[in-house]
Parts: sequence; structure tokens; C-alpha cells
Amino acid sequence: MTFRQAEEYLLGLELFGMRFGLDRMHRLMTVLGLPQRRFASIHVVGSNGKSSTVRFIAAILERHGLRTGSYTSPHLRSFRERIEVGETPISEADFAAAVERAAHAAELVDRTAEPDDRVTQFEALTAAAYHALARRGVEVAVIEAGLGGRYDATNVIPSKVQVLTGVSLEHTRWLGPTLADIAGEKLAVVPVQGTLVTGALDPESLAVAERVARVRHAQLIAAQAAPAELSLRAAGGFQRTNFALAAAAAEAFLGRPLEPAGREAAAAETLVPGRLEVVTERPLTVLDGAHNPSGARALAESLDSVLGERRPRVAVIGVLDDKDAAGMLEALLPRVDRIIFTRSQNPRSLSPATLTTLEEKLGG
Repeated sequence: MTFRQAEEYLLGLELFGMRFGLDRMHRLMTVLGLPQRRFASIHVVGSNGKSSTVRFIAAILERHGLRTGSYTSPHLRSFRERIEVGETPISEADFAAAVERAAHAAELVDRTAEPDDRVTQFEALTAAAYHALARRGVEVAVIEAGLGGRYDATNVIPSKVQVLTGVSLEHTRWLGPTLADIAGEKLAVVPVQGTLVTGALDPESLAVAERVARVRHAQLIAAQAAPAELSLRAAGGFQRTNFALAAAAAEAFLGRPLEPAGREAAAAETLVPGRLEVVTERPLTVLDGAHNPSGARALAESLDSVLGERRPRVAVIGVLDDKDAAGMLEALLPRVDRIIFTRSQNPRSLSPATLTTLEEKLGG
């Protein structure tokens, strides 16, 4: 496969949709020779902040002498962005080779499956990621769960540390109607005698985390706040919370206190694409991938720190149909002067007319 053929293959799998269950992933891993067992792993789950936390953990461990890889989702421009080694996306050639291996494995798995039980896009991509990370010889991979945890395709790794960034009402169609239900699905990734690191949790989710740790004899670690003097390159007050969580996870993985120089270098040097990312200066343009009300609130609360007193503030917004668009708009409307509604090429993208109707109901 060429790089373009690899991306076209993955895009073609989108037609088959999303299906839960780990049977296909276990079979894919078997065909590929169990690549996920050739490196240690840290599994990051939660409603918001997963990608940032993954990047911070990888950066901290890299500066403590480990050869580190990561797998995040979604991407901004290319599937290749999701798989990094040494904080750099793998090459187009390596990506194409990994997808080709995963595609071959998927073909073998599909031969014995029912017609409606084919390997999905996320499963093929995750399999390619694990193959690529093992082939590049990483010592530890920091893995971001896609949706939930229990039946997420990433959940075939023997993770040493598990991280819960936080819990919000999201994907209730699949994860359950309450915070406790959602927390339970996410924390299903914690194995017996695991090490669970959490950020600040609501009472319902905290109760679930404590119960899971108790039942599975896992160590439960609550991350402490980042030192006030720590300087982060990543913009937004919420990133300090994510970095504190990452530092606690990295320390739990290493089993020893972090070296101050390594921690500070990771904070000062790590940029998080798509999170309050300044993409142009004139006019000042910021890109952010907030996708639920809590993420939108964190974005709204951080706008002043990035934009200062600049006016007018124009928000260009698109939302998919499985997101709480009204809750997101409610958080953002008071912080901007004008809104331009748009839609992406994704077939699940809400129409600008629908978003305008929601905005009008909110009195925007």
C-alpha cells in the first residue's frame, strides 16, 4: 500500500459503521502476533482531556529516558497523526506498512465472520497502531480509548497504569444514562491489581472508582494540583489539570518521583494540536475540538487568557448530531460576539439551520 491507499482503505471502512465488542480485536491481535504485548502500556479513558493527557504523559516519560509511543484520536488532517513515536507522527511509509498488515489481518478475520460483523475502521486503525508501535520498539505506549472503555477496541492491552480524566454525560445511547453508568463503562479497563489514577471526580463517579479499585484490588491515586510556578506551553487553564494528572500517571508508571527538570521540560515544550491551538496570528485564529458541554465550558473559561480583550470575537462552529449542541452553545454564547454555523463533510454533522434554531431558543 501507498500512504494514500492506506488512508483510502480506512475511509472505506467507515461505511460499515461502529460496532462494540472485543472479539474482532482479539482475533486481529492474534493474527498480527500479539503486538500489544511487546511494550508496556498506560490506558487513558475519560470524557474530556484524554488526548492532552496522553501527550503530556508521553512527553514526561520521554524526558525520563524511555522510548515512548502514543495513540490518540481523532486526528485533524491525517490518520497518521494518531500514531506517534518520540512525540512525532510515524512516517507515511511506516503508516502505510502498518495499515497494510492490519488490512491483511482484517481480511483473514472477516473470512470467518458474519456479513454484519466485519472489522471496523477504528479496529483496523488500532491494530495498525499496535503493530507500528511494536515494530518501532517503543518501551511504553500511552493509549487513548476511543469511546467508553469496556468494549472499546483499545481495550486489549495489558496496561500497567489506567487514567480516568473525568466523567461527563456523553454517548448515553451506548454508555448509559447516568454518570455512574458511564464511569463504570470507562473503568472496566482497570485490571486486577491495576493502578488507577484519577483527576477531580463528581461524587457518583468517585464512588464507582473507589468500588472498582476495591473489588479489583487496584491502587487508587488522586492526582495533586500542578505547582503554581510550573509553566505550560499548552494554552488554557484546563491544561494544568491535565498535566497534573499526567504527572501522577507517569510517576505511578515509573514507581519513583519525577525528576523536576524532566517534568518542567515536558510542560514547557509540549503543544497539544486542536486544543486552543493558535493557527494564525492575523487575524488571531484559535482551533479547539471541544465536543461536549464540559469541554465547551473549559474552552469558554480559557478564551480571555488566549484572546485578551480582542473584539469582535467570532466563533465558527460545527457539531455532530450525537453531541449536546445546545449545552455547548449555552456555554459559548456569552463569550463571543458573533457565530458562524457550518458543517463538516461528516454525514453526521448538524446543519447550520438546526444550530441556528438552537441558538435562537437559547436567546443568543
